[in-house]
Amino acid sequence: MQSLIQRSAAALISGAFALAASSALAQTRAECEKNYKPQVGQAGKDVVWVPTPDLLVTRMLQAAKVTDKDVVYDLGAGDGKIPIAAARDFKARSVGIEYNPEMAALARRNVERAGVVDRVKIITGDIFEQDFSEATVVTLYLLPDLNYKLRPTILKMKPGTRVVSHQFTMRDWDADEIINEQYRDAYLWIVPGNAAGRWTFQEQRGEWVGTADITQSFQRIGGYLMVGNKSQPLLSSALSGNNLSFFFIDADGVSRSIRGTIDGDKFDGWLRNATHETRVSGQRTAAAK
Repeated sequence: MQSLIQRSAAALISGAFALAASSALAQTRAECEKNYKPQVGQAGKDVVWVPTPDLLVTRMLQAAKVTDKDVVYDLGAGDGKIPIAAARDFKARSVGIEYNPEMAALARRNVERAGVVDRVKIITGDIFEQDFSEATVVTLYLLPDLNYKLRPTILKMKPGTRVVSHQFTMRDWDADEIINEQYRDAYLWIVPGNAAGRWTFQEQRGEWVGTADITQSFQRIGGYLMVGNKSQPLLSSALSGNNLSFFFIDADGVSRSIRGTIDGDKFDGWLRNATHETRVSGQRTAAAK
């Protein structure tokens, strides 16, 4: 009986502390918004302000595989929700760019309230003028035309950079993944490397040589591989950042695969069949026509 009473008392005390903490958090938020409280739908420079739901923010950052090694840039940061979540929940370093000075100031207060000042920076600025090239992850909630306007800049970023957009696409640049949460969609792209052109592949032990002509549209690739005098299509070809892979049928009718990493005009990876694999290197000998 005494143990039950003690547990009940402990539960009541714990509940009281939780209620007090919740109340303090609410008061702190109220203090943050004392001088400026944004309204859903209010006009901004290029878009109206509509916050991304918390669960979708989490799903977006999970889809981008954010870790403590990442630098996350949120373009159009609003009240700082996404940069804060990236730092608080994924331990990333994050930067928010927000055009509205009052909104940017609110985001900074929210960063302080969340206790992530050491990992989050809010910049008052224009996303089309600020440099975000250091980002390994970019998040967006803009409009299709703005995404398209940003697209050339994004495609020049380091291959492998992940880009996640709430609701809006990049036109004919197909997403690598579509996320759905609470009837809302988000889209993930991985900035592709440059795989297009003519490549010569050779086993390091020198027993096999093939020449591939690779075509590319964003991350979609195709083409043919010449093995001896026989041309074979590239099958199940894929490009993710600088990671290239494809299957082909060799001169003996055996299915093989090549997978590896592009570094400029060089390739390093593996040649594999059903029973074994060997190292393979590649050299781009001509640019795409």
